[in-house]
Amino acid sequence: MNLNTAKLHQQGVSLWLDNITRSLLQDGTLEKYILDLSVTGLTSNPTIFDHAVANSNDYDEAIHRKSETGKSGEELFLELAIEDLSRAADLFRPIYERTNGVDGWVSLEVSPLLAYDTDRTLQAAKGLFERVGRPNLFIKIPGTPQGLPAIEEAIFSGVPVNVTLLFSAEQYEAAAQAYLRGIERRIRAGLDPDVGSVASLFISRWDKATMGQVSPSLQNRLGLAVAQRTYRAYNKILSSDSMLRAMNDGARPQRLLWASTGTKDPQASDILYIRALVAPYTINTMPEETLLAFADHGELQPSLVTENVQAQDVFADFEQAGFEYEKMADKLQQEGASAFVKSWNDLLETIISKVREMQASRKEA
Repeated sequence: MNLNTAKLHQQGVSLWLDNITRSLLQDGTLEKYILDLSVTGLTSNPTIFDHAVANSNDYDEAIHRKSETGKSGEELFLELAIEDLSRAADLFRPIYERTNGVDGWVSLEVSPLLAYDTDRTLQAAKGLFERVGRPNLFIKIPGTPQGLPAIEEAIFSGVPVNVTLLFSAEQYEAAAQAYLRGIERRIRAGLDPDVGSVASLFISRWDKATMGQVSPSLQNRLGLAVAQRTYRAYNKILSSDSMLRAMNDGARPQRLLWASTGTKDPQASDILYIRALVAPYTINTMPEETLLAFADHGELQPSLVTENVQAQDVFADFEQAGFEYEKMADKLQQEGASAFVKSWNDLLETIISKVREMQASRKEA
């Protein structure tokens, strides 16, 4: 057991891997991370799957086999993703059961092409959760204005949700309220209110967006200030009358998840967003290289999220430098949705290209 990751977990932070590849599952690496590095969950997104399929031959045999049965495009990819995430969910199932559903989750995203389509997002979320058939599967739904009603309806329908693409305390609060409305409706309908959910706040993209545009004294401070502001909003919601009443009826609080925690600035620490985001009842989903870096030279520091640091002063400094917090949050969410659409399209094109190459090779043979 690695002492660095174990100490972080003991502080009440769940360590999740922000990556999945077929080789991680097949060669025992993911199982090793669970046993040795205190990894208790896993997240995926279109960019992760695009890299996994494009940069290896791990999926070629499955792509060939499925294409031979007439599968193509999105349906073929979803079968690949469901196979991987079902296997990962089974690896984390003992953790899920041991923690009574608090931990041990994996996440599968609905098509990013639906980020602004409420009805089709909801339909896709229900369909994916039913197809995978694992209780410890989150369906990722973006926290866009159109995604919020789908989140509420998915929770009401009993579908666990990982709310993705959140960039501010205000966006988080809107997502948390959508979750809570779904839970309250289940209580009124006499349904079990224990439906899992996490809200994923993206951190490093704030600092990437301002890199080279601010003085060195401000670089890599905005993302953590947003985290601190959001953590305060999180605690306020956890202790609110509405949440406490729902918990009294058996509901489980939605957890806050730190996402995009790989350091983008080559001059900054490669564990910047891990050592600074130590806060109980939160999750840090980190890229594989960040996880390994923390295992190698991780250190626990007083958390910038929970100690008495005035995030508002950081916001004031950035606004004085010409950056408007709310406008930036909206822009980052839109850019994040667009980036996932690009990765999705690239992924489908990669699959098409691989199928064509296989067909050409067979003809030549």
